[in-house]
Amino acid sequence: MAWATLVVQIGIVGTGGLVRLTGSGLGCPTWPQCTADSLVNTPEMGIHGVIEFGNRMLTFVLVIVAILMFLFVVRMRRERRDLFWLALSIGLYVPLQAIIGGITVLTNLNPYVVGLHYFASVLLVALSAVLVVRVYATPGPRVLAVPRWYAVTTHVTSVFVLVTVVVGILVTGSGPHAGDGGAARNGLNPEFMQHVHSWPAYITLALTLVLVAGSRRTPPVLRLTLWTGLLLAVEALQIVVGLWQARTGLPIVLVNIHMVLAVMLVAAMTAVVMNLKAPAAAPAHTADS
Repeated sequence: MAWATLVVQIGIVGTGGLVRLTGSGLGCPTWPQCTADSLVNTPEMGIHGVIEFGNRMLTFVLVIVAILMFLFVVRMRRERRDLFWLALSIGLYVPLQAIIGGITVLTNLNPYVVGLHYFASVLLVALSAVLVVRVYATPGPRVLAVPRWYAVTTHVTSVFVLVTVVVGILVTGSGPHAGDGGAARNGLNPEFMQHVHSWPAYITLALTLVLVAGSRRTPPVLRLTLWTGLLLAVEALQIVVGLWQARTGLPIVLVNIHMVLAVMLVAAMTAVVMNLKAPAAAPAHTADS
């Protein structure tokens, strides 16, 4: 169920991207109903209404998964308080995300509100990744199990991942895919913003290479070689797709893949951060290692 939580949170980013990229953001022109007179889309609304309303319905899938996850851990809330609070937080966050989605419609797809809607999904994916890692973790106190420099480099890398995602949201808000032909753009220069977006991305790549090389000197039980390798693979694919879409006029398929890869990048980075510590009973490096 933890894995299902992560999968559906990443999946909703893909379907939400489809709504924007097909110009279906106002396929249902109001919220919470689809129209002023109908809860669901009508045949007269065409394919845009189908796409937008279909994405809204997927929210119920997220709710069902969140409820099931919570029911699994509520019985162990005393011995696994971490899982209980993570599942509860995700469950409460899902309807909040739906409300933000409704506000994007009510504001006629204001690019900053749309960006906030995407960023809310970024946070949900990060929480879901934490949940997956903690499900497999030994409960109890944890201590730093890597050299101090490695931990600092990891956290700096996570900051640049966050900056890359935020700048990417601004790039999207300045570009052609507004979600509707009449939606406003944020007024930033899209070509210049693409260059700005690449700067933290390449810094993230350089730092990740350091993490991959340094992971060979970390305790095997942490499996940081695996997690940093996954992080590097996602980044490499993300860079390839980003360059490809920029040079081919931002085709819908590539832009949507780029959006999904961004939250997968966040999930991979979260996994690396979460595996810097080991149970207190296990041997760990000292701060001076």
